[in-house]
Amino acid sequence: MSQPTSTADHGSALLELYDRALPEVYGYLLHRCRNRTTAEDLTAESFMAAVESIRRDAVREVTTAWLVGIARHKLVDHWRRLEREARNLRAVDEPSVDDDPWDAELDGFAARDVLDRLGAHHRAALTLRYVDDLPVPRVAEVLDRTVHATETLLVRARRAFRELYEQLHDEEVTT
Repeated sequence: MSQPTSTADHGSALLELYDRALPEVYGYLLHRCRNRTTAEDLTAESFMAAVESIRRDAVREVTTAWLVGIARHKLVDHWRRLEREARNLRAVDEPSVDDDPWDAELDGFAARDVLDRLGAHHRAALTLRYVDDLPVPRVAEVLDRTVHATETLLVRARRAFRELYEQLHDEEVTT
């Protein structure tokens, strides 16, 4: 296939290639993710990304190999999303060392007091995540951090919250 130079030429090339490339792109994804629905979704995302690349005029040559490369990136993004979700679930589901259900029985006033005593970065992260119920990627966006940095911040903030909450509770018991 000759190398088209204009966006319109690239668009026409993609339309011509679509029927031939679709089974190869889909097969590539299905073989790796082993889930039809996921493979279908990722195939659609791959072709949409191809169209967007053509619109941005960021394409040298429209080929099946180029489309499979886009599919590979979409698959990696999918796996990263799954790993982040799994990490978030593990972080939420981790039992405490002594299996104390303290987080299920927090005193609202004491929790607000503890939040007020935490550093601003911990308070902001915990409030956005647990009071405003934002997902971690949205918390990261609001705090202008990466998702990984936000997950780390939340782990540290939960630890600081728990330590301070227990310290205040112990002080109340002894007084």
